[in-house]
Amino acid sequence: MPNKVPTQSAGPATNQSGRPRTVQIVRLLALALAAFVVSYFVFGYAPTLFKSKSTGPPGMVWIPGGEFTMGTDDSIGWADEKPAHRVRVNGFWMDQTDVTNAQFRAFVEATHYLTTAEKPVDVQEILRQSPPGTPTPPPDKLAPGALVFQPTSAPVKNVQDFTQWWRWTPGANWRHPDGLASNIDGKDDHPVVQVSWDDAVAYAQWAGKRLPTEAEWEFAARGTLDGKPYVWGDDPPSDTNIHANIWQGEFPYKNSGADGYVRTSPVRAFPPNRSEERRVGKECRSRW
Repeated sequence: MPNKVPTQSAGPATNQSGRPRTVQIVRLLALALAAFVVSYFVFGYAPTLFKSKSTGPPGMVWIPGGEFTMGTDDSIGWADEKPAHRVRVNGFWMDQTDVTNAQFRAFVEATHYLTTAEKPVDVQEILRQSPPGTPTPPPDKLAPGALVFQPTSAPVKNVQDFTQWWRWTPGANWRHPDGLASNIDGKDDHPVVQVSWDDAVAYAQWAGKRLPTEAEWEFAARGTLDGKPYVWGDDPPSDTNIHANIWQGEFPYKNSGADGYVRTSPVRAFPPNRSEERRVGKECRSRW
């Protein structure tokens, strides 16, 4: 039998327990707020406390989130590095070193993966990414291969024209970085090279990881230094002030190798944040 409709107000509305409904609403809101605070601690603040300990994934280090100045306003900076701007990133795990040849080999052996440089060139894909009217490359340029750095025979005037030192080399890939005559024997602890963005993504997915964003990578590379011209501070590198494996001499004509390496170096050859600065290109998941 339906309840009778009251003919006049009898005070605050109540539930079946007889408690005022407004009191119940206040209590529910208080519980919701408490749940939010707990959730924020567990999923937001707590990871910073707990992940900073030595309980993380092997070979990775916890980078607490923070804010930093990304990019540069320096006259020597490239256009896509400007302007300098403030960026905030959340905390994240990151590998302590670049992916090594040994690590990438384990991935290839487990999955039988073929890198981009080991596959026949897709001429239609090349033309789709080229300016309209670009001629079809000749057949000898369509064999599997990659670009290889070749020092110039003399100093150059325009160091932003990279076509002067990059050469398409058939047979170049991660196993043969400089072409078929080269190899990576004895370089298991060197960073893997001649891998594309797609190759890096495939490796990261196999390893249960992801590529860092450009902001995350720069934030981690800077360590705790913000707004400095170098990842180690203000002092410029030289043949005697060596902080990382970089080009020493006149680029791209002559590299003195004063740091002990003309090409790549072992991933732990230098202090953290510095090992392959400017020598090995980094893959990030940011879109350009």
